[in-house]
Amino acid sequence: MSANNEPKLRSKSASIRAYSIMVYVVVIFFSILAVIPFWFMFMNATWDTMSIQRGIKLWPNPNAFKQLGINWENLAKRSTFSFAVGFKNSLIISVSATALTVYFSALTAYGLTVYRFKGRKTIFAIIVGVMMVPTAVNITGFYRMMSAMGLLGSKWPLILPAIAAPSTVFFIKQYLETSLSMEIVEASRIDGAGEFYTFNRICLPIMIPSLATQGIFSFLGTWNNFFAPSILLSRNEDKTLPLMVAQLYGDRYTDYGMIYMGLSASVLPVVIVYAFLQRYIISGVAAGGVKE
Repeated sequence: MSANNEPKLRSKSASIRAYSIMVYVVVIFFSILAVIPFWFMFMNATWDTMSIQRGIKLWPNPNAFKQLGINWENLAKRSTFSFAVGFKNSLIISVSATALTVYFSALTAYGLTVYRFKGRKTIFAIIVGVMMVPTAVNITGFYRMMSAMGLLGSKWPLILPAIAAPSTVFFIKQYLETSLSMEIVEASRIDGAGEFYTFNRICLPIMIPSLATQGIFSFLGTWNNFFAPSILLSRNEDKTLPLMVAQLYGDRYTDYGMIYMGLSASVLPVVIVYAFLQRYIISGVAAGGVKE
């Protein structure tokens, strides 16, 4: 009996091995595709404009450190670019918007999950519907509203709207439905704890994996945002790094080495943040997959 089953077991093992190899090949292929643009960008930052115009650079310049210094010096000479100012503005906007997004989205998701009131499903459906509306559709009305409030040209129009983040509410609500036990909430109420105490001290720690995941996505999205800041920010001292890099392109002559240096300086903080915190994304996505 075992002898008859042995060929089948070998065939099944070979099929599993072939499938695993195919999966690895596909994953490696798409990983390389994702890394290539960043590789080209960092490599081009080590070359001068003439060399970049002659063709794609797959490897760094033999005199990479010298050319990096030249490109950075040319970048520092531009009156419209200041890495320190752009970094500070991007950091202030990204951190503030992320904090508002994560906390108030968690509060909204908690209310929609814990409280059973009439119209709860309708409100959630509206939130999901708002997710489908692109930013470009309502930017004109938002611009006029910010102008009427006297907030144009400041960082506030890029920070305050982060309170309403439909996609973050949706994600956290789905996470709570599989991870939050109503017995914990009810026990807290029986012990005399207030609603905000229950949320902040008991339920918020349970949400940490989802909060970390959405916080990273929010930070990266806000840091890389170009469309809204280009419309709402006018003063150079208020502009973010992506806006300053976009101003490096000249009408007649473009220093590509300088531009790639600016792009690398703008993207490098995001790459570092993602590299160190990517495990939270994986744990956050997988954490709510199983009902305990």
